[in-house]
Parts: sequence; C-alpha cells; structure tokens
Amino acid sequence: MTSSRSLDTIDTLRSDLATLLDHLPDLQHRQLIQQAIATIIRLAHSEIDRLDWKILAASLADMERGLELFHTYRHVRKVTIFGSARTPVDSPAYKMAADFARCVTQLGFMVMTGGGGGIMQAGNEGAGRENSFGLNIQLPFEQEANPYIVGDAKLIHFKYFFTRKLFLLRESDAVALFPGGFGTQDEAFECMTLSQTGKFGPVPMVLIDHPGGDYWEAWSEYIQEHLIQKGLVSPEDPSLYTITDNLDVACNAITQFYRVYHSSRYVRDLLVIRLDAELSDAEVEELNDNFSDILVKGKIEKSAALPQETQDETIDLPRIVLYFNQRDLGRLYQMIARINQMGQPSEETASHPERK
Repeated sequence: MTSSRSLDTIDTLRSDLATLLDHLPDLQHRQLIQQAIATIIRLAHSEIDRLDWKILAASLADMERGLELFHTYRHVRKVTIFGSARTPVDSPAYKMAADFARCVTQLGFMVMTGGGGGIMQAGNEGAGRENSFGLNIQLPFEQEANPYIVGDAKLIHFKYFFTRKLFLLRESDAVALFPGGFGTQDEAFECMTLSQTGKFGPVPMVLIDHPGGDYWEAWSEYIQEHLIQKGLVSPEDPSLYTITDNLDVACNAITQFYRVYHSSRYVRDLLVIRLDAELSDAEVEELNDNFSDILVKGKIEKSAALPQETQDETIDLPRIVLYFNQRDLGRLYQMIARINQMGQPSEETASHPERK
C-alpha cells in the first residue's frame, strides 16, 4: 500500500517537473538540463539495481552541495592543498603548510583542503576560516573536520571520494602537495595523469617540503630513474610541476603562472589561450619558432574571442589560438611559462593574480 506521505512526495515531484518543463525553453542552459532529465528517464526504464540508484542519488546530492557552494566563489582563484592527515602539529611540514596557506591567502587566493587533520588542518589554519574551504569525506577513522573549518558554511561532507576529488580539482586553480601517505601519492599521481592527458588544467602544481626535507626530491629521483629513463613518461613531463622547500618559490610559482596566462578552453579542435596582456607580433612569432613541434597544423596566432565564446565572461581578453596536438602537455606548460615572461599585464592584473 502506498503511504499518504509517498503520495504527497509524488504530487510535489509531479508539480515541480511540470513547472520545470514549462520554464525550460526560457532557461539559459536548457539543452544541458534536457539532456540530464533525459538520462534519468532512460535509467528509470532500465533494469539497474537498487544499489545503482543509491550511488546515483548520493552522487547527485554530493554534486548539488558542491555546485551550490562554489558558484558564489567562482571569480576567486583557489589553491588546493594535499598532504598527510597524520602530520603532527609540531612538525616542520605542518608549519610549512600553514605558512604557505597564509602566504597565498595574503596574495588574494582562497585555500581548499580535505577538511581533516594534519596538513589539511595546517592549510585551514594558515588560510583562516574566512578564506578556507573544507571538502571532508565520511570515513570511520582519521577524518573528523579540523577545528579551523568545523561548523563553517564552506565545509562540505562528501559521501564518495570521486565526487570529493572532482571538486578539489575542478574548483582548483593551483595544487600544492605536501608529504603524505598512500592518499597523497594517489592525489599526486592523479594530478600528474590528468594534467599529462589534458583533463585537468593547465594549472600550477607545486610539490612542497619543509626546508631541508627530501620527500619530493626522493620522489623526483624515482620518477627520473624508473619513468623518464625507461621511456614511460616524456622527458618534458616534469615541467608540469615545481619541487621546492622554499616558501617564496612555492608562492611565486603560483602567482607567476597567472602573470599573463589567464585560462584556456577548446573550441572544437582549436586551443584558445586567454591572456591578461596582449602579446606583440614578435612575441607570437617567437612562440611559433620555439613551439611549432606541438602543432598539428597551422601557426600560433593572435585572436579576439571566437563566435562560440559570446557568453564567456572572458570575452574582452586577448587570445592566442593554436591547433595543439593534445599530447605534449609538458611542452605546453613550457610555452605557458614563456608566455608569462612576455607581455605587460596591467597594474590591476599584476596586483590581483587571484581574480578570474
């Protein structure tokens, strides 16, 4: 027998769907909304199990919380801090992480952590509650929210690792990795993999140790000996990240990445790189001379916003466009580094690297 409460829920849902469909033609993203609704309808007529529906429903709930929170802060660049939950408060790594978070927030950035203890707590402590996000995960151990983010509206508790990691990377404009265990290694290699395949970024990635520490240097030696020398990754792939035990170098790696480079997107097969300062014809020609190997055809050219970008908030920014081979991401990062040595960004842009 169907309960009266269930009937009330169905009636409410029927009314909400009718209202949505009535207004759908007027909504800005109507095609994508229609696709999402159509997907749910198709699944409802399939024979997937109850557990499949529970995963889908919980994933959507995770994403709803994340999307609603971050929409408010979409114009401020954010730095994600990864590292061990077991790092003691009195350790040099904890102090370095707190100092780093304090440094980047003083530069205008906000900080995201996993919301737990150790390095995550250091990140939220250094950034301060006002400039912090905590993206916690529901675990039976080790993952209580730290006191610097607990109770804050910018703390989210995710059910799944994959939805949590989606937001830690999707909303990130820079990644800082401190020493850690399996989880940190997983996050480091996933960041490298997604950057290497063009599924994440380009963003600056900084692997940070405390002064005199050798955690990431030893890691780099492994990469060199077992991956690069054996041809398993490209010799240019270390250009995806910076290793340092110097606080100034770590912070500068992030601000310099956005000195001229603003962001990028694909319009069909064309890579569009938005800039905060227009390059001269001579500078663009230099890019062609030094980076023609990453092109599949044509040349690197200056451009205004393309017709497909008419709704883009960056429509007024200058651009360069190129048919990138979508393979040599290490070389692309090298080109971005060279671009950031060119041009003359405005004083406003130079003073606020955190603004998107």
